[in-house]
Amino acid sequence: MPHFPKPAEGSWTEHYPQLGTSPVSYEDSISPEYYERERDAIFARSWLNVGRVEQLARVGSYFTREIDAARTSVIIVRAPDGIRAFHNICRHRGNKLVWQDYPGEETSGVCRQFTCKYHGWRYGLEGELTFVQQEGEFFDLDKADYGLAPVRVDTWEGFIFVNLDTDQSKADTTPLRDFLGELGRGLEGYPFGEMTQVYKYRAEVGSNWKLFIDAFTEFYHAPVLHARQAVSDEAQKLQGYGYEALAYELDGPHGMVSSWGGMSPPKDLGMVKPIERVLRSGLFGPWEAPIEIDELPTALNPARAKQWGVDSFLFFPNFMLLVWKPGWYLTYHYWPTAYNKHIFEGTLYFVPPRNARERLAQELAAVTFKEYALQDGNTLEATQVMLESRAVTSFPLGDQEILLRQLHHVTHEWVDEYDKAH
Repeated sequence: MPHFPKPAEGSWTEHYPQLGTSPVSYEDSISPEYYERERDAIFARSWLNVGRVEQLARVGSYFTREIDAARTSVIIVRAPDGIRAFHNICRHRGNKLVWQDYPGEETSGVCRQFTCKYHGWRYGLEGELTFVQQEGEFFDLDKADYGLAPVRVDTWEGFIFVNLDTDQSKADTTPLRDFLGELGRGLEGYPFGEMTQVYKYRAEVGSNWKLFIDAFTEFYHAPVLHARQAVSDEAQKLQGYGYEALAYELDGPHGMVSSWGGMSPPKDLGMVKPIERVLRSGLFGPWEAPIEIDELPTALNPARAKQWGVDSFLFFPNFMLLVWKPGWYLTYHYWPTAYNKHIFEGTLYFVPPRNARERLAQELAAVTFKEYALQDGNTLEATQVMLESRAVTSFPLGDQEILLRQLHHVTHEWVDEYDKAH
């Protein structure tokens, strides 16, 4: 018998019949040719989260984002008229416009204008070309014709998104809020903007980007892979209990899982490690909520279960947002760099601490998360190697792995649709 109610069909997977229940192939995660199709069909067409508005505190604040999967680099800047985005390319000879010591590294700062390191062409914050070195040497050059190439940009709840599509395809004509769907609208009003204390991890992982999303959209693995993160007795209880979600929801290309756990404080202090007892914190965050949230947005804890601890949202293709009951949130980004490599970014957001104890509680949560992420990342590299052997090509998925089915199903839909149109 399930520990928590399931749909009338008997399982979450069967509740969404378009997904099927058959074993799946992971060829889409080990094929260089398929990855090249994903680059054009998905990353060059979809809304991509690149940061938050707090990174652009005042006019002239900017940061760059390398989007290798879409074969470009983007500048995001706060101009006098609002947030703008541009391809990071000089209109003269194609040099990367904004970079510091290493062209492949992202950078940020504050400036009045952007100056190309190669020939000194300058651009204003709104993208206009303002200066050409030895302008008289050029033929009929009108600076108004050579502004920076714009990128579509929009914000939602303080999150900045860009869309690189230029061919009037479906993704390009869909406004950001509509693209994020009911799950996005159901999160509106959560106090993301009050959580400005940030801890960020970034690592190159030797696996396909979808494999890491697979790992973080199911908790079936947690009692086994992460057993040593709990005290021995608790780890054994969790393995015996297994994992079942409180709820799953699919919405267009997106999905979410609602999970139990994260009681603050735990009902028995013997369930956690000594340092967690002292700092009153752990993987699930500081035990004391820093702010009162009178009513949760509708997308959070959809089952309205008293056991609720965290909700994990996957906004296709590569942005995950985790909201924790104790009043903080996490984001995950998966930026492909090859069919078998990607950059993983995990960022934790807290209400700024008011004293040293609160600061230590947040730092314990941050370093504990790092250990969990390392365990997943290491396992994924082992998965990638053996999937590429093709010794086995068909894999069964359980009901708690429904979001994996959804991710690969949607990926195939986008790629197939693009292939038909081109």
